[in-house]
Amino acid sequence: MITNERQYRITRRKAADFASAIKEFDAKSPERRDVHPRLRRAELKAMKSQLADLREELEEYERLKAADPSVISVASLDELADGLIKARIAAGLSQRALAERLELKEQQIQRYEAERYASASYRRLCEVARALDIRMQNEVLLSVAPSVA
Repeated sequence: MITNERQYRITRRKAADFASAIKEFDAKSPERRDVHPRLRRAELKAMKSQLADLREELEEYERLKAADPSVISVASLDELADGLIKARIAAGLSQRALAERLELKEQQIQRYEAERYASASYRRLCEVARALDIRMQNEVLLSVAPSVA
């Protein structure tokens, strides 16, 4: 997941490089008689898959920046960090702006987001949610219906 403008620019450059490499690979592929055709196809497929992943990340970031989503869904606590990051991006806040709201250094927000808030306390997660002015609606779903005693 792209979390800031710097990562966006880097990913955009990588995607352009992959697109160029694929074009060049396609152009030179018939000339490469020293490599088995299956291996060439596998290599091309891997490059196209990587390019698709990069483009998907770019599109997600662009959608979050451009849209005004009223709901960002998370299906589990494991997805909460990504939900907070997406909410920040959709709100048009940089990592620096969020850090200022929390009276933290920008590097701390960068660390939290890089590690998907793994080291953040419950209290800090609540502070981040308040700083983003988000409201959460939760359901706790039981895997087995409780027994009646």
